[in-house]
Amino acid sequence: MRRFVVSKLLQYVFVMFCTSVIIFGLVRLGPTDPVSVILGGKQSTPATIANIRSQFGLDKPVLTQYVDWIGGMLHGDFGLSYQYRQPVSLLLAQRLPTTLGIVVLATLIAIVIAIPAGVYTGAKQHSVSATVLSIIELVLVACPPFLTGILMIWYLSTYMPGVAFTGSYNGWGEYFQRISLPAVCMAFSMIALISRMMERGMADQLNSEYSMVISAKGASRSRVIWAHCFKNAVIPVITVLGLQIGILMVGSALVETVFSLPGVGTLLIDGVKAGDYGVVQAVTLLLVFVFMTISTILDLVYGLIDPRIREGKGGDQ
Repeated sequence: MRRFVVSKLLQYVFVMFCTSVIIFGLVRLGPTDPVSVILGGKQSTPATIANIRSQFGLDKPVLTQYVDWIGGMLHGDFGLSYQYRQPVSLLLAQRLPTTLGIVVLATLIAIVIAIPAGVYTGAKQHSVSATVLSIIELVLVACPPFLTGILMIWYLSTYMPGVAFTGSYNGWGEYFQRISLPAVCMAFSMIALISRMMERGMADQLNSEYSMVISAKGASRSRVIWAHCFKNAVIPVITVLGLQIGILMVGSALVETVFSLPGVGTLLIDGVKAGDYGVVQAVTLLLVFVFMTISTILDLVYGLIDPRIREGKGGDQ
């Protein structure tokens, strides 16, 4: 087990290192000069430009800039935003509650709806209601969150013009009001994916030999479903659900933009538009960090549960 954990942690560190190098390099391939961002497009003298480059460390070799950036990140210093003239850590602290609120609420909505729906359709295969639910799932999975958001805004602005559902917020009441619709939009695709996985898992478990044996011994249908089949069918769903949380963090940018919310996604988009090195580097690496951390934790948990995985034999052998 120790070798398995060390191997996964080394992979994690290697991927994060490679990702940081790629992010650092790609940001500098953009056409925007960060000095022009700092100056706000104003004309300046060569001496002032040289002073700005020295002040922000832009006159150092690229390798030195990378080492300084990574060293700062490891100590909690995410750099300085050229556009906002504020520490990136402060900007993240202001924006993260919006993004995290959307992701958490979307995940809760998906769990509450998708898992019972998947259990039902898996247990009631070929019934009319299960077929209708399956069609609804196909429609949901075909609708990207940003399109669903646009349709929601159109509907509410037309039929409920007095409801405020976009823009910034003040207080907890407005906060939950602002994040509710984006969370619903992002939950739709999760509901479809998780529900279909749960349906297939339940169908396989109910058609397995052990569930038939349990039924033959006199166990009720509900006991077979919830006490035996559900536990086995939900395991792969938990894996996908964990990865989906990381994907939601990355995909929140479009939904936040549609609803004009001050989240991490809109911060990243604004940073890309402005050529703000500090913001783009920090936010992108943070999103990769969240995704990779969740993925690694899930790998470790499965390795702890199933000895075949940590021995590299795979779960189907």
